[in-house]
Amino acid sequence: MKNYKVIGIMSGTSLDGVDIAFVNFMENNGSWKFNLQTAKTVVYNEGWKNKLATAHQLSAYDYALLNVEYGHYLGKLINEFMISNDLKPDFIASHGHTVFHQPSLKMTAQIGDGASMATICNAPVICDFRTTDVALGGQGAPLAPIGDNYLFADYDYCLNLGGIANISFDFNDQRIAGDICPINMVMNELVNPLGLAFDNHGDLAKSGSINQELLSQLDALDYYEMLFPKSLGREMVFENLMPLIMDSDLPVNDKLATFVEHISYQIVQLIVRFDENDLSQKKMLITGGGAFNDHLINRIKEKTSLEIIIPKEDIVNFKEAIVFGFLGVLRMRNEVNCLASVTGASRDSVGGAIFY
Repeated sequence: MKNYKVIGIMSGTSLDGVDIAFVNFMENNGSWKFNLQTAKTVVYNEGWKNKLATAHQLSAYDYALLNVEYGHYLGKLINEFMISNDLKPDFIASHGHTVFHQPSLKMTAQIGDGASMATICNAPVICDFRTTDVALGGQGAPLAPIGDNYLFADYDYCLNLGGIANISFDFNDQRIAGDICPINMVMNELVNPLGLAFDNHGDLAKSGSINQELLSQLDALDYYEMLFPKSLGREMVFENLMPLIMDSDLPVNDKLATFVEHISYQIVQLIVRFDENDLSQKKMLITGGGAFNDHLINRIKEKTSLEIIIPKEDIVNFKEAIVFGFLGVLRMRNEVNCLASVTGASRDSVGGAIFY
């Protein structure tokens, strides 16, 4: 058996904060298990939330400065986490924060300078997980399916409801996956002007009415006709989808109700597209912040016979940080951590830059 003690770091498009997880990964004859030992979320203050939300508008010089500043910020958070919990990880695996994602242009960019983190934490840091796959013609996303395949193999479908909904599953003896639609990055944008960080339990959406005209416009977006592999960046969301919602005269709760209906429909339709059989004997694991949105979960349940499983809260909250820790393990072993069957790249690859 081989053991790896790793800190995994994740910052998602919903701008909730930085997820930090200390995980022990154990390998025995090709079989993997993990133990999440401790974890925390550091909520972004308004300053960092604004910096990250507007990073795509910066000049090249200011973007480079932000990359280093954010790397130092992450390094300090990780170092404090290590000291307060008396941790000595073998290495740190950081997703960074995505600012640009345009794989059609062979470009994706996550800020969070690895050298800054490595020097502050005095530990090896792996980051920049997506660019090799994109250089090979892939989407560079989603990356979680390799973790789903090894760590969560008991489930037929793994659905993550974060800033963006993504799913992975086996099809024709291959792991496939992709981004389905935006979720929290849109809903949070709708409720922030009300002084709310998010729609707690989906209560606002539940109080609203579904508008069929807006729903039809959302469902008709070209992205939903595209086949896997495909991935979503903020560019598509804010240029094509958000204007449909923001230009509507509907009250916020009706916009939310309509968008939740849109989300649940797109998720279930995608599954049906790949599997027309009886789904009642299959299980779907749901993680991410959207798993706490009771109204959204109920709308999904009403549309499918799949057994919906929401795990204990620490897995819901930190699954992506856990998986990025695991991606780091595979990188350190020089083993494939990005699947061409998922991303559409010309071949499988080993992604991640290492800073010692």
